[in-house]
Amino acid sequence: MASTSVSRTVPASPQQVWDLIGGFASLPDWLPYIPESTALDGGRTRRLTNPEGETIVERLVAFSDAERHYSYAILEAPFPVTGYLSTLRVHAIPGQENAAEVQWSGSFTPDGVTDEQAVDLFAGIYRDGLDALHKTLA
Repeated sequence: MASTSVSRTVPASPQQVWDLIGGFASLPDWLPYIPESTALDGGRTRRLTNPEGETIVERLVAFSDAERHYSYAILEAPFPVTGYLSTLRVHAIPGQENAAEVQWSGSFTPDGVTDEQAVDLFAGIYRDGLDALHKTLA
């Protein structure tokens, strides 16, 4: 199993950040790679569409509004991995009311690619996503 984690400080309070990203179907509000999200199964599953028209289906496996994080598993995707589990988390930064740290991490088993290739893929997705979030909040 491989894993990766990317963090980024963003220019908004932790609650403002969570209000934007904390909804499980809210990816299109801040992530250009996902222009469409459809909630299924009472909101516990989301069907995402990327710009190429590919479908990604993810299932919410843990959620804490109070602690500002959620975890999800990929059920179906065009990625070369299995057993994918990811967490998106918002942290307060002591002494900085109008800034927050966002951490996006994941673990997965590469399928047909090396650990390094799978880690590079998701580290790039997380980094680009957090850069887009920063731009949205700036």
